[in-house]
Amino acid sequence: MYADNHHIDITFIHRLLGFSPMRLKRALVLGLKSLWVHRLRSLLTVLGIVFGVCSVISMLAIGEGLSFEVQERIRQLGSSNIIIRSVKPPEEQAVSTERSFVVEYGITYNDVQRIKSTIPGIEVVVPQRIIRNNVWNASRRVDCDIKGTMPWYPEVSNLSILKGRFFSEDELDTKRNVCVIEEGMANQLFPIDDPIGRDVRVDSSYYRVIGVAAAKREAVKKPDQITDGESKGAPNSMYIPLSAAKSRFGETIVKMSSGNISAEVVELHEATIQVIRQEDVLDTSLIIGDILAAKHKKHDYDIIVPLKLLQQAEETKRLFNIVLGSVAAISLLVGGIGIMNIMLATVTERTREIGIRRALGAKRRDIVFQFLIETVLLSGTGGVIGVALGLAIPILITHFAEMKTIITFWSPLIAFSISAIIGVVFGIYPALRAANMDPVDALRHE
Repeated sequence: MYADNHHIDITFIHRLLGFSPMRLKRALVLGLKSLWVHRLRSLLTVLGIVFGVCSVISMLAIGEGLSFEVQERIRQLGSSNIIIRSVKPPEEQAVSTERSFVVEYGITYNDVQRIKSTIPGIEVVVPQRIIRNNVWNASRRVDCDIKGTMPWYPEVSNLSILKGRFFSEDELDTKRNVCVIEEGMANQLFPIDDPIGRDVRVDSSYYRVIGVAAAKREAVKKPDQITDGESKGAPNSMYIPLSAAKSRFGETIVKMSSGNISAEVVELHEATIQVIRQEDVLDTSLIIGDILAAKHKKHDYDIIVPLKLLQQAEETKRLFNIVLGSVAAISLLVGGIGIMNIMLATVTERTREIGIRRALGAKRRDIVFQFLIETVLLSGTGGVIGVALGLAIPILITHFAEMKTIITFWSPLIAFSISAIIGVVFGIYPALRAANMDPVDALRHE
């Protein structure tokens, strides 16, 4: 009984679709033979689809990789953190080149204390002083940012300690000359020896190395906060207790340029504020802005909210993917137009063949189906080759250019699906044109 029902279902489906598996097989064989006869033309036609599918996958993979790196840098700042940075006011930057003077700007210890005591929901505050200087080990020298900070800085800023440890609260209280240096800096100063327990020199002071940290890349452009007047941070960082930084370097930095002497007074270059609840970060940043605006009329600070930057990066990623996908889709569209052009030429070439088939009993739907099969074969072959190249190119870019690329599971699927749809859409008109030919006129065609 089941077998009979099954046979009836298959027969019904055959009648509904208008062709049988045998007819489908015959159409595929004829289509392959027809394409093989014109191998070069078929190959050139397929290239449009190949490049279109390949570009869709590759460009989306590159875009995903770039977006991922940007978002990772922002996440390193902490999605629950609010970062306040001191910025020299533009008007004082202009005056600094004209005469000797003393300028005082930036956030202060009182600002940090006011924020901590006024705003509820703040878990911890990490103030920083940043001094640009050279660090020496015998004759080896490294230019770096010396960051005076607090013992809990690694937990707040996601700093990874690779070897040794970070300094303690006792070392902060006693203003101990200890330091943690970044991995790249450690390799330059101590290419052979283990840096832990060794001393490095800054000016006339020596600091004992107690830890090695992973390098941190800036997620956002650093404002003009370094005391040597450069807007970009040094390639390396060294971390010391904030009390030691204040004691050894003071708050006034004297600079000489073109015969002029100027001094800058900056209590803190940066402060990281960690909020207990992530959903309160944006509101807390607005309150902090109001508190600082009341005391800083020159607006000598900058507030950075990583969570807000992350949201903007995700939005930018979506727009970037749309732009890249649109550009690649145009390539697929051009490939589809190429297929239609070739199939129209093929219909003209095979007019007599169409007339013979119609005279032997072939129906219009058979002709339509035959040409659609050939079009889908072209676009499908191009789609498969394009997917293979699209998966290979990002891997090659990552290997040779050291650029991160991410291939999402849906990009090859979408690219191949579009190529198949293009084959059907752009093959319908040539197929209908072939099917609507008058059999008598077709047989007379030379």
